[in-house]
Amino acid sequence: MNSLGFNKPEKATKVVVAMSGGVDSSVAAVKLKREGYNIIGITLRLYNQSDVSKSKSCCAGRDIEDAKRVAKQYNFPHIVLDFQDKFFDGVIDNFIESYSNAETPVPCIRCNQTVKFKDLLLESKNLRADALVTGHYAIREGGLEDAKLFKAVDNTKDQSYFLFATNQEQLNYIRFPLGRYLKSEIRQMAVDFDLEVSDKPDSQDICFVTSSSYRDLINKINPKLNKSGDIFDYEGNLIGKHAGITNYTVGQRKGMGIGGQKTPLYVIEVNKEQNYLVLGNESKLKKSKIIFKDINWLGDGFKKKNLRCSAKIRSTQKEIEGVLNIENNQGSFLFDKPLNSTSPGQACVFYKESRVLGGGWITII
Repeated sequence: MNSLGFNKPEKATKVVVAMSGGVDSSVAAVKLKREGYNIIGITLRLYNQSDVSKSKSCCAGRDIEDAKRVAKQYNFPHIVLDFQDKFFDGVIDNFIESYSNAETPVPCIRCNQTVKFKDLLLESKNLRADALVTGHYAIREGGLEDAKLFKAVDNTKDQSYFLFATNQEQLNYIRFPLGRYLKSEIRQMAVDFDLEVSDKPDSQDICFVTSSSYRDLINKINPKLNKSGDIFDYEGNLIGKHAGITNYTVGQRKGMGIGGQKTPLYVIEVNKEQNYLVLGNESKLKKSKIIFKDINWLGDGFKKKNLRCSAKIRSTQKEIEGVLNIENNQGSFLFDKPLNSTSPGQACVFYKESRVLGGGWITII
């Protein structure tokens, strides 16, 4: 059994590596190449990169060239696939639609859910690859049919939150060879492998937002969404006008143009149907129970009702204990401690210790 779980030699195991051009996916590709696997690198062209060649985003113009150089340095094939239309349909359209529906989208999850683990996975199978490998920090355990998803060893880099929508069939096919390493160890590997990207900054932006604000993108693609409306305080008093609900999310404090208030005000409610905002003090943001839909369940062996486990609604948040209940394709989570700034459109991901049990999209807070 080789390191990727196949009962055959490494040289007989064909692997597609999704190469974003960053240090993580580059190390994943070279590591497997050095172990003797039959590697094909694939980089996706996802959007017009002319504006982001120097940004800290992924799959930008420079990144494609970086991936090509790594493949050339270690003598394995590299392919660039133009997925711009697929990316627009699967990710950018959803991003804009979410804001227009008074939701807070998580485009990295949608990208994994559509372009990477649907379209790229299909391309990998068309190439008769045994597996699709990515540079995500997560751990996959199990055989070819019963894989399970766990948090990465490096808690500061764990990306399991962004992978909750990976279904069982996809998880059986995908591999995450970096999940048991610290980021510092991956950086050192890149130095040891003599990769030019060894000191390249990590991507940290929404890749397709090339300006300082996502609102500029929405204004460019669909300016009609920015229709002015009323702002009320929590007691129902009219206190101002907003510039379009797509400019605001639940929990937002700045950029509302409301001055002269005794205490800081936060967005408590974004009402799409009547096009108004409600502001209130921070205490009004606290919620203990959330409702979600479109659940992807990876927790075979666990009950779905009155299950004590933990959950979080942001990738950077520490999981909080509570009680999970799921029936059909809807569920709720009652947290032991109240949360701030929960918003429809975010993902709630649940864990049992370090195992990912699944997640869903928040609809009611």
